[in-house]
Amino acid sequence: MIIFISGSINSGKSTIAKILAEKIKNSAVIEVDSLREFINFMPLKEAIPLNLENTVSLIKNFNARGLNCIIPYPLSQDNHDFLVNNLNDIKDVYFFALNPSKSVALSNRGNRELNEQEKERIEHHYSIGINAPNFAKIINSSDLNPEETALAIIDLL
Repeated sequence: MIIFISGSINSGKSTIAKILAEKIKNSAVIEVDSLREFINFMPLKEAIPLNLENTVSLIKNFNARGLNCIIPYPLSQDNHDFLVNNLNDIKDVYFFALNPSKSVALSNRGNRELNEQEKERIEHHYSIGINAPNFAKIINSSDLNPEETALAIIDLL
């Protein structure tokens, strides 16, 4: 099973992915942003396609070994289409998007204090619909804690 968790910065994607990995046996969390660290010299627009290609490779490798994969990453429609086309040989691929209200996403939550660049990126994500793409099951997590959000995803699987 492959679970993508999309949503804006600070929507809780990584937190929810970790909780899901605890609840769904044999699950690997693939942090696409961690793959960026290998090529941090590369401009972001050039790095994203390479990061997604590497993500596909990891998914296929883990899947071939019977592992589930949980991938927290803000997906655009183009990113989604690339993933679907490159994972078409794998069944049970699910897409979710965390969609807290923008005011919740713009607030400091947990130990995270947003900087101005992150706030601008959140505004951008909401303006282009990263928070509620038409290819994902949308979870309004405004009033849910992380555990409740993870359980809502499990209920939809």
